[in-house]
Amino acid sequence: MSAAPALPIALSCGEPSGIGPELAEACWSELGASLPFFWIGEPRHLPGGVPHVVIDRPAEAAGAATRGLPVLVQEMPGPRLPGVPQAVQAAGVVAAIERGVALCRSGEAAALCTLPISKQALAEGCGFAFPGHTEFLAHLGGVPEVVMMLACPELKVVPATIHIALEEVPQALTSELLEARLRITHDAMAGFGIPHPRIAVAGLNPHAGEGGRMGMQEIEMISPLLDRLRGEGMDLAGPLPADTMFHAAARARYDVAVCMYHDQALIPVKTLGFDEGVNVTLGLPFVRTSPDHGTAFDIAGKGIANPSSTLAALRMAAELSAGAARG
Repeated sequence: MSAAPALPIALSCGEPSGIGPELAEACWSELGASLPFFWIGEPRHLPGGVPHVVIDRPAEAAGAATRGLPVLVQEMPGPRLPGVPQAVQAAGVVAAIERGVALCRSGEAAALCTLPISKQALAEGCGFAFPGHTEFLAHLGGVPEVVMMLACPELKVVPATIHIALEEVPQALTSELLEARLRITHDAMAGFGIPHPRIAVAGLNPHAGEGGRMGMQEIEMISPLLDRLRGEGMDLAGPLPADTMFHAAARARYDVAVCMYHDQALIPVKTLGFDEGVNVTLGLPFVRTSPDHGTAFDIAGKGIANPSSTLAALRMAAELSAGAARG
């Protein structure tokens, strides 16, 4: 792993009734002061399996991490009830995310790692109107376009369309949308140490349309766009049949894959690296990562949550922020 960033990483609390508080403690137990981070949340919601140290500002996190989990307090009413979201805590969950973003943008935190939220709980508790974390962070970052990347040691993949019904994908998948996703992905790969990435692009239809017999999107839209971007110097392969893109020999031929819809992208990455998958938001004015799983209400409070994905997310946040600092 790269050296820890000079500034600590902000870890927003996520949904208190999920496994987030347990993951925060488990990550401090694993990392200690070797990769300083601080948790933004209500201290009363922590399980208490490890010590915590309340800090007043992020700069105190590195010193505090030698004694316990550094906590920047975000007050919330009521206790933590594992598996049972509390509507009165929704506004505090949103405020923790907003605070993490503000600290990154002010230069007080190196990056933001977000623990899982419950979109339903936030919508019911405080009228949260965004489809998910990614869209909310784009709003807070003041950028019109961001890209969701899922990464594990074996694969990096980007879905061109995300949280929409499958029947809406063909209409949503425009040349303009796909071009924006490809450009952001291409530029962001420099943060991973790959300034000239090889990008594999999936087709929308089975067998990438099979010459038009299974759909025309590849012929009418995807291929012409890829040809134009190749003319600018991008290294693009495709459109490729998605069912043959993800075996080991195929993955060796590219650095990142761009897929056309949510499950086409997420099934392979979750299959290959379920416990180590990281969600990275590309195109923000700050580094953001998160574990690639949800709130896990069914196991919350049982002390069995696997912290591997959150550990990977913190480590990737450190690597990306260190790379950004180097320019």
